[in-house]
Amino acid sequence: MTVQTQTIGIAGAGAWGTALANAAAAAGNDVVLWMRSPEQAEALAATRTNERCLPGVPLHERIRSTADLNALASTRAVLLVTPAQTTREVTAALARVLPTATPLVLCAKGIERGSGAFLCNVVEEERPGAPVAVLSGPSFAHDVARGLPTAVTLACRDAVLAEELANALSGPTFRVYHRGDVRGVEIGGAAKNVLAIACGAVAGKGLGESAKAALIARGFAELLRFARAYGGEAETLMGLSGLGDLVLTCSTAQSRNFAFGQRLGQGLSVEDASGGKLVEGAATASALVTLARAKGIDMPIAEAVDQILNGAWNLDQAVDALMNRPIKSEH
Repeated sequence: MTVQTQTIGIAGAGAWGTALANAAAAAGNDVVLWMRSPEQAEALAATRTNERCLPGVPLHERIRSTADLNALASTRAVLLVTPAQTTREVTAALARVLPTATPLVLCAKGIERGSGAFLCNVVEEERPGAPVAVLSGPSFAHDVARGLPTAVTLACRDAVLAEELANALSGPTFRVYHRGDVRGVEIGGAAKNVLAIACGAVAGKGLGESAKAALIARGFAELLRFARAYGGEAETLMGLSGLGDLVLTCSTAQSRNFAFGQRLGQGLSVEDASGGKLVEGAATASALVTLARAKGIDMPIAEAVDQILNGAWNLDQAVDALMNRPIKSEH
């Protein structure tokens, strides 16, 4: 499919939003990058770098920064790259300016606290009848922004739109595969953040590479069980947005969730370990566990993370609970 030059909107100018803006521009699109602060938008336009979030990475010349939400109204599609727990608020604001036909592509990873709603459902509630897609996969903002080779998955129930968006966003170093399994892709992105906290804690506690590998493998089994129960496809979870993203996020302190868990393993409190920064896995853990319990899904690693975060267990108690579970067949 040949994709003509078009304008892509990006709502949210954190590290990931800025990186996706660079990727979309490198793919041949004009890009409107929206942020809340007029001062920051002006600074970005003047310096052509986002020093607060991606220091030293130049902004592509086809990106225009703005604090005016109306500037997104004429874009072909809008990538929503704000924190997961602000999805409802920002979508409601976008609904007032975007035509109903404009696709909204979710790029945050999480489950809404309180309601326990998947983010696609949140968007559909705030923009009834409007197309929604999800972008997820193994990708660090600095890698994408610097043009290092990266592959991700875009899911949309409309197969034609999924292919069109994937083509529009794919560039020389940013490859976008497409699928129809929206639920599977968003579950992979949400659940892996919780599991990455567990892997970080293992690293911080010095429990060894064998324990970390076991956590990744058994965590993936939990992720599969959860996804199947909520309508996701196993094949999706075996791909970039499931296993690929899980392995990346659980392997390095470049992942904010892993780094947070690592500090927990080193003995810091939940508050101190976060360092005042948003940790999506910490915000998602309780909602994930609640949804799992509602369908009787066994997720002991996610449960342990939730117990640590809510202060019910310390790390030693969590390890004991996991290692003393009844011996059974692996599945």
